[in-house]
Amino acid sequence: MIEKSFGLFFFLKQPKNQKGDERYIYLRITVDGISKEISTKRMWTLSRWDQRTGRPKGKTEEVAKLCAYLDNLKLNVYSIKSQLMLADKEITAEIIKKYLTGNGEERRMLLCIFKKHNQNIEELIGKDYQPRTFKRYRTTFDHTKAFINWKYGKEDIDLKDLNYEFAKDFSFWLKTIKCCNHNSAMKYVSTLKTVILECMKKKWLREDPFSEFSTAQKEVEIIPLDAVELSIIQNKKFSFERLNLVKDIFIFSCYTGLAYIDTGNLKQGQIRNGIDGQKWIITKRQKTDTPQRIPLLAPALEIIEKYKDHPRCMQKGYALPILTNQKMNAYLKEIADVCGIEKKLTFHIARHTFATTVTLCNGVPIETVSSMLGHKRLTQTQHYAKIIDLKVSEDMALLRKRLS
Repeated sequence: MIEKSFGLFFFLKQPKNQKGDERYIYLRITVDGISKEISTKRMWTLSRWDQRTGRPKGKTEEVAKLCAYLDNLKLNVYSIKSQLMLADKEITAEIIKKYLTGNGEERRMLLCIFKKHNQNIEELIGKDYQPRTFKRYRTTFDHTKAFINWKYGKEDIDLKDLNYEFAKDFSFWLKTIKCCNHNSAMKYVSTLKTVILECMKKKWLREDPFSEFSTAQKEVEIIPLDAVELSIIQNKKFSFERLNLVKDIFIFSCYTGLAYIDTGNLKQGQIRNGIDGQKWIITKRQKTDTPQRIPLLAPALEIIEKYKDHPRCMQKGYALPILTNQKMNAYLKEIADVCGIEKKLTFHIARHTFATTVTLCNGVPIETVSSMLGHKRLTQTQHYAKIIDLKVSEDMALLRKRLS
């Protein structure tokens, strides 16, 4: 907003009940004919003050220091005026006075905003957000709060104090004090950054204070099971029923590509007849809300049939009686040891095994695999194709023998 008129003038003001020569120096700010006065917290004698120019008289060092102080105060006023104009905010003498006295703009504190953000997320669980999303924001809030206390010895920090150094030190703290690996640390910084970007959208911040800090994650190569390893686990019979249960659900994911959360959420009603009259899984990925339509292969169908009468499946309509992710991975490690599999076996490897060993290595087009995995973009699936270089190498080795 552009004002009609703007003026600054310094003058002396006599304190109450004082008859001496000293006076307080005041600054009068005038905008559109309306004035406000503010004390400079400096005093000067009336006899050494030029009332016409609003400046001290003389050329002494004391006069020079006072003039420098008053000039700096004027620069602050003009700076505030420029900030208000850039933000397209109203400019009045009262508003400028408030900014000068530190009361011009409400302080916005990071943790206070973050807490409110998380409360909103929690209320939208089941509608716009999943419980795991809320858990990630809550954990990031706890880490951010602990870091601020560790670095600054404060309970909270102003949004305007955020900068590149904050992000860098937060990352350092996560890796050293909390012993997070690089990718986990970057996930927490990125989660915090989403809250900061919301503040930018609300015009509470002019720019991203973390813009120069890279939250890029290191690529982690997940090696899927090959056909031999998959067969060993699939055909293994365990004396403990818990291991047989975990093995079956893992194998089910190897032949469907469903992630852990989607396997656990799969309902019997989501297994329907597809366009070919065969059984399909028709669902949506919880992570991205993208459709998944997966024709069921024989091993997956056998596992569904095996557990249809399990109490959890009968009572709640789930397709499989899955355990917690933590228990699944713990028992998978035990299964790998018994089967002589040297790879680190986790439930997520099943999804990669489906994408490579079960489908891509058997000639299923990558576009089809991408659709079954529920990927939004083909590029998300293409990194699986790197793994099948081994298959290409094996095929070419056979060709060389034939041609030699």
